[in-house]
Amino acid sequence: MSPVLSRVQMRAYDKYAVETCNVPGVVLMENAGRGAADVIAKIAKSTEARIVVVCGAGNNGGDGFAVARHLLSRGFGVHCFLTARSEKVTGDARINHDAYIDLGGEYTELPEGSDLGPLENELSQATMAVDALFGTGLARPIEGHLKDVIEVINQLGAHRVSLDIPSGLDADSGTPLGTAVHAHDTVTFGALKMGLLTPEGARLSGRVHVVDLGVPPIVLAQVGHVAEVIGSDTVASWIAPREANVHKHAAGSVLAVAGSEGKLGAALLVGLGAFRAGAGLVTLASWPKAVEALQARVIELMTAAIDPTDIQRSLDVALAGKRVVVIGPGLGLDDRARVAVEHVVLHWQGIRVIDADALTLFAGRPEAFASARGPVILTPHPGEAARLLGMKSDAVEHDRAGAVRELADRARATVVLKGARTIVAGSEGPLLINTSGNPALATAGAGDVLAGIIAAFACVMSPEHAASAGVHVHGLAADLWRSRHGGADRGLLAGEVADGVPDVLAALARGTDPLTV
Repeated sequence: MSPVLSRVQMRAYDKYAVETCNVPGVVLMENAGRGAADVIAKIAKSTEARIVVVCGAGNNGGDGFAVARHLLSRGFGVHCFLTARSEKVTGDARINHDAYIDLGGEYTELPEGSDLGPLENELSQATMAVDALFGTGLARPIEGHLKDVIEVINQLGAHRVSLDIPSGLDADSGTPLGTAVHAHDTVTFGALKMGLLTPEGARLSGRVHVVDLGVPPIVLAQVGHVAEVIGSDTVASWIAPREANVHKHAAGSVLAVAGSEGKLGAALLVGLGAFRAGAGLVTLASWPKAVEALQARVIELMTAAIDPTDIQRSLDVALAGKRVVVIGPGLGLDDRARVAVEHVVLHWQGIRVIDADALTLFAGRPEAFASARGPVILTPHPGEAARLLGMKSDAVEHDRAGAVRELADRARATVVLKGARTIVAGSEGPLLINTSGNPALATAGAGDVLAGIIAAFACVMSPEHAASAGVHVHGLAADLWRSRHGGADRGLLAGEVADGVPDVLAALARGTDPLTV
């Protein structure tokens, strides 16, 4: 898995490399510049490309001058703009500033108060704009002159590439600090940053490329990392091939306590997701009228009616022999649903995947999950997480890493915080971030399918592995659908996500790219 660093960890990374490992800062900048130039040259494809590099006065600007020098030496047409007076550029950045100019590179100063017409003119003719204004250290809102510069970069048609992180993006939360460059590609240095892997950060960063800085592995080991990106190879290692004598109960028996009148689809999609991910036996438990309606819809799935006059006893009968239960999707929020949810969540001893209505019924009291008698996996979207934590959804989105860690700690559970970059938090260790999936997953029922997939995996994996593998495979199934539909970003049905899971699992087992199936 790829490590992900916070702003503080990245600062410590650079400091340790320079002061302890004796790697000069100018060498780090040179390696960053050369690596970024390699990426940019591949994107540009031809030296006929016209490239504008917009530099700040700090180290990110120094990276920009290093990139510009390498591109110039490879035959690209390059023009650098400095958004400050040249005397403001010092240290390692100054070395690269002077080296670019001494090489004969085109250069224009645009300090505060300058007319931005020259920048607008160059960008209107450019193939590519390289953003080298601010790096990961930025912690204040961008205003005035530099805000105007960013708006010019965003408004004109050149392909935008940011160095290390889009300027204006908070390196931890991934939220814009007043404004931010909207990049098509981001070349980040040394390791991924947390802010690149939030929903808003991912939107503003585009495709992310990691450039090695040429420092020894001890640096990363010393400073640590806040998260890791879930990798397909790791997920594949968790999915053991089945023995020839496996039977349905050994494959995994799942109960879904889900669905109600008008919301039968939620239960069916949980069941479909669980079956497609490998569960051997799936039973849907719901209210009598819902079960009556389900009977005409199911073939492979079994059903069990919850007796409204004896909810706990009827649930205990349905739970007998089950390995994992999914509870909540479409179940309802009335008093009978509350009794059912609290009985299963707080008193059953198996593995519980708690989703949707079941999460809402615990709003404001996540500590209640800590008293559960067996492992718990929570799968909230940001709104549900906010209700559990007693805060607003915006606060969760502003600090997704902090929110998911707080919820995991207070609930003593594995937590899946859903979103464009889903985060999984276990009881300890780094956060796990998923990067598979695409906008087509914004479709009703996709979360129900995910709950079923996680439940099936939890029959044969630890809760944290099941949650991480579930979100990754779920996203890959949507990516596979997209690749088969010409890159479509809409039109996906939740059931089609489930139907793509076996192909994804087969590809992972073979060690091949699931998108080439």
